[in-house]
Amino acid sequence: MSDLPNLLLASLNPSTRKQAEQNLTAYSIQQGFLTHLLRLVIDQSQERAVRQAGSIYLKNIAKLRWEEEDQPIAEQDKASLRSELVPAMLALSRPEDKAIRAQVAEAVSLVAELDFPTKWPDLIDQLVQSLSPTDYNINTGVLHTAHSIFRQWRAHVRSDELFTEINLVFSKFMTPFLQLFRQTAQACLTKTNINSVSDYNITAQSMALLVEIYHDFTCQDIPPAIEDSHMEFFGTNGGWFPALMSWDPPELKTDPDEVTPSLPSQIKTGILEIVELFTKLYPEQLQLSNAVETFVAGVWSLIGSNRLPGIADDSLVSQSLRFISTAIRSGMYQALFAERPTISSLVEGVLIPNVALREHDVEQFEDDPLEFIRLDLALSTVGTDVATRRQAAADVLQALVSTGHEAITTEIVGTWISSGLQQYESNKAENWKSKDSAIYLLTAVATRGGTTQLGVTSTNALVDVVKFFSDHVFQDLQAAPGSVHAILQVDAIRFLYTFRNQLTKEQLLSVLPLLAGHLKSDNYVTYTYAAITIDRVLALKQNNQLVFAQADIRESAVTLLDALLKKIESANSPQKLAENDHMMKCVMRVIATARQTLTPAYQEILQRLVAILATISQNPSNPKFDQYIFESISILMRFVAGSSRDTMPTFEQLLFPQFTNIIQNDIDQYIPYVFQILAQMLELQPQSSPIPEQYRNLLPFLLTPAVWQQKGSIPGLVKLLKAYLGRDSQQMVASGQVGSVVGVVQQRLIPSKQNDVWGFELVQAVVLSVPPENLNTFFKPIILSMLTRLQTSKTDNFVFLFSKFLLFVMALNIEGLGPDYVIGTVESIQSGLWSQILNPFVIPQILKTPYKDRKLVAVGVTRLLFQSKYSIQPPQVQSWPTCLTALIKLFGEPQYLAPPKAEDDQLVGLTEIDYEEQTAGYQAAYSRLAGSASADVDPVGYVSDPQQFLGQKMVEFAQSQGPAAKELLSKGDMQVIQPFLRSMAAAGYSI
Repeated sequence: MSDLPNLLLASLNPSTRKQAEQNLTAYSIQQGFLTHLLRLVIDQSQERAVRQAGSIYLKNIAKLRWEEEDQPIAEQDKASLRSELVPAMLALSRPEDKAIRAQVAEAVSLVAELDFPTKWPDLIDQLVQSLSPTDYNINTGVLHTAHSIFRQWRAHVRSDELFTEINLVFSKFMTPFLQLFRQTAQACLTKTNINSVSDYNITAQSMALLVEIYHDFTCQDIPPAIEDSHMEFFGTNGGWFPALMSWDPPELKTDPDEVTPSLPSQIKTGILEIVELFTKLYPEQLQLSNAVETFVAGVWSLIGSNRLPGIADDSLVSQSLRFISTAIRSGMYQALFAERPTISSLVEGVLIPNVALREHDVEQFEDDPLEFIRLDLALSTVGTDVATRRQAAADVLQALVSTGHEAITTEIVGTWISSGLQQYESNKAENWKSKDSAIYLLTAVATRGGTTQLGVTSTNALVDVVKFFSDHVFQDLQAAPGSVHAILQVDAIRFLYTFRNQLTKEQLLSVLPLLAGHLKSDNYVTYTYAAITIDRVLALKQNNQLVFAQADIRESAVTLLDALLKKIESANSPQKLAENDHMMKCVMRVIATARQTLTPAYQEILQRLVAILATISQNPSNPKFDQYIFESISILMRFVAGSSRDTMPTFEQLLFPQFTNIIQNDIDQYIPYVFQILAQMLELQPQSSPIPEQYRNLLPFLLTPAVWQQKGSIPGLVKLLKAYLGRDSQQMVASGQVGSVVGVVQQRLIPSKQNDVWGFELVQAVVLSVPPENLNTFFKPIILSMLTRLQTSKTDNFVFLFSKFLLFVMALNIEGLGPDYVIGTVESIQSGLWSQILNPFVIPQILKTPYKDRKLVAVGVTRLLFQSKYSIQPPQVQSWPTCLTALIKLFGEPQYLAPPKAEDDQLVGLTEIDYEEQTAGYQAAYSRLAGSASADVDPVGYVSDPQQFLGQKMVEFAQSQGPAAKELLSKGDMQVIQPFLRSMAAAGYSI
């Protein structure tokens, strides 16, 4: 492993990354690799880039491979690494190692989430023993490690397992934590044992981490030790938190132009997050100390009159405003905010200064437009640094409006809005910021509720949004470029984006041409916001139906796509081309709306999309952009080739070379998408003719073990192989390729806890597509592999999938298959084995069936009971009454047995595009293309009403079995069976 440093450096270079990563992967399965890598990371003699890359690689192993099934990390190696992680964090305590320490802390957090406390019982003991009474460099390392473990609790759902872990931590860590908090707070406030600025700095770092851990410790419930010390921390006179809120040592002040918050600022932000948490979850605790009143007054004096204008204090100001919003919304402090002078003072002194654009915002608009857009679109959420001051100030206004102060707040803010508009009219060139603030204030006070996805869904009845738009905003929307400030044009577009639900379809159609015109703007934010707004407008729904149909944009779709693609194509590098995913998302939305009307122009659109894909393939850099471009190709094919099959050769001609390039160069981010679109292309082949040779030539490659090693490819590969089986099973049987498919199921999918669901999906396709006489060769080995997994490492999900598969085969109306085919195969493995599967596994799963599978299971169980010779023979017959009782109980919820509402094949999956885009990312193992989704085939489509089917089969069974049928029925639970038989008799099915 001597060349490990060189490999880590090579992994940072795009031209050598792929080979370096392959070599690193080969090393990573060798024994001792993890500890060797960790020692390299803490080795001060190594290049900093090597250590940083090593720390990231270590974190990624903990994140992606700690519980890997294919190439598992040896338990011995895991134990060795666990024993060295905490000492490594201490070795990285120096301030200059902060970035590396952050990566190792993340690795500790990931490993602890999986292994603590069961496999890492001494973790907290290690941390406590490492704390120092004097060395704050060491304490910072320990606290950083501790916080990386404890902060996970904030996102967890309450459970016995979670509280067992939390209580274990408290039993060992709480007392030393409180002692260190007191010591450190005292040192910060009085400079005890602090001899230099660097001492002060490292002590304050520990203080910031201690505040974060206090938040961790109270995020689920208040521990007794913290409850008992409430006044010590929150008390108005001498409480640690109020004292630290007014603490502002000149030694720790940062440069006014600095963008990173100072340590006192970080500590105050953390304290306000805690007070906000207590306001929401433990208000009765705060009543003991009058803490909210104290902190409201403190915030007012801290940020009022724009006392903290610097960028470095943005997080503190935003959190201060969020705390005020929470206090208002809690309803427990009405007296604090009820008086008109108070609201007026709050608006004037605190909110107005934070709504106004700063010079930094204008510079960001011009120099870093994507960051400006990201922040502008971000939602204000607790504990994040993305909410801007403006958003936090707007949230305070919305809190006032929604808690009974609507009239006063609207009137006071209305005065400021009118003033801003008047200032603008008096000198438009100089006072454009006044209008910008006025529009932002109007948006804030008009909004009562909404989401990023839907826009504003309810408004303040005292504000006429549409009138304000027509009187003050529309003029900027239609103004010629350069005639008004670009930010005002963006404000006008954003106003449309925000209040799209309040405008009628006709009003929106009338402004779409103006938005389309802004796509040609030279200003980055303007044309990007135009694309964002067009996308959201076209995605509007009413009563769960899209508002805009293809007829609405038939005339403009091609022009819109041309403008969007020209902006994307103008970039001069793969990274630059892919940076603006908003533009590609709008391309996707226009295609999804225009649908078949794009058929005359589809070839040029496809050529341009393929050319963009070829460029970004050189260096994939933006997973959202990638999702949208593949989605665009998929949707274009779905509607154009789906309705005009003669266009399919053009799609194949343009896509196959690019897809071949992606596969040959192993561009792993794109391969899952390629497999899904290839499956879609195959599904669009006519059933009546053989599939083209280029597909058949690809199949042997798809069945090689190497292709199945990338986890993210497996769902797409399964979808693709299902398409092959559906279109070319005869040829696959003849060439022996079905055996290879079954081999994949047996060797890679069924044994895997992560991929077994895909194994069952694929083997069901085999059963559906391969004639029973050919299936016989494979069915018994398939069942054997499932039984092996059941014996060695069963999970609840596997038991359900296995039971469902057996019932699936029983339910199929295929000559040669059915219940006795399944039972006969199982019994041929071992006599009496079917009863050992039916009783403990299949019958208990019947009532656990999810709604979407209930029809299949009901039909399968019906056939097992009434169309099987084996089922009424000993010893299986003993289970017959229990099985019938379970089936009857399943019919106790008949609404879930009704056939699903028919969905237009052209709409299948498209409703999920917005969900898919939220989850797009290279971190996700698999990114599904909503556009390539196809309607699920109902394997029991021959049954329209499962209850009717049961009645028919039950009558036939009674006629064929005579008195034996009634005897079987009498052995069941008559409290369940008799009411059911009466209801069936009333429906005409009596026995």
